[in-house]
Amino acid sequence: MSPVRVAVVQAGSVPFDSDSNIAQAERWIAEAARGSAQLVVFPEAFLGGYPKGSDFGARVGSRTPEGRQLFRRYWENALDVPGGATARLGEAARAHGVWLVIGAIERSGGTLYCTALFFAPDGSLAGKHRKLMPTAMERLIWGFGDGSTLPVIETGFGRIGAVVCWENYMPLLRAAMYAKGIQFYCAPTVDDRETWLPTMRHIALEGRCFVLSACQYRKAPEIAEGEWIRGGSVIVNPLGVVLAGPNYEGECILAATLDPGEIAEGKFDLDVVGHYARPDVFRLEVNESPAPGTQFRK
Repeated sequence: MSPVRVAVVQAGSVPFDSDSNIAQAERWIAEAARGSAQLVVFPEAFLGGYPKGSDFGARVGSRTPEGRQLFRRYWENALDVPGGATARLGEAARAHGVWLVIGAIERSGGTLYCTALFFAPDGSLAGKHRKLMPTAMERLIWGFGDGSTLPVIETGFGRIGAVVCWENYMPLLRAAMYAKGIQFYCAPTVDDRETWLPTMRHIALEGRCFVLSACQYRKAPEIAEGEWIRGGSVIVNPLGVVLAGPNYEGECILAATLDPGEIAEGKFDLDVVGHYARPDVFRLEVNESPAPGTQFRK
């Protein structure tokens, strides 16, 4: 198997300013490509923004007019998928010949989703994953994804997929991704706590896959809205060894050259959906059907 060059972008985006964030993404993609990256991974909600610290004027039993206006602003800066923003991202992937995984706030009707978008080197939108379980106050501003957007995509150098932020604490979701044969496990996040690194190492070791976690980095004094996000992006090999990061010092690109053969080496003694599974005792059922709130039948 040929080595694979990967890049994890640690950078901050500004909520409510999608145009500048797309332009910023284009610059980071170009820089990663200059380093020969074949796969480029961005943080959660990089496009559309992660409004850390905002409460949108919500209390139990009440909402403020100002909070509604803030949500309107957030909704107006979200992305239609597909749409003009995805066309620009696809063109950036095509221009630099990279696979791209990037976190975005997706707009669908009146609902927003925290989504990971996948673009192929030919510029096509190869897939998307909507975060299944927004955490805590995120449930106020984001809808729930369903099982129809759990892709693991063949790239030619390996199989990629994405699990967003605290979804990584859902054991059954991880098991589903392992069963789909994920090899390059992308973990876009804004979780900058010390506990994130051991989580990423555990997943790499458990799934015997490469883990590429991209976290935002953003200093509060530099922006008009939100709170500091301190980074912590990391690249981990299938035995849980940290190859790059964690970085808490600023915006950067973490890069590594990965040997896909190490996945087979790891699965020699642990394949949690193969020889190390016990299907006679445990079994996981995954519903991949779309689950819209309304269905029309003729």
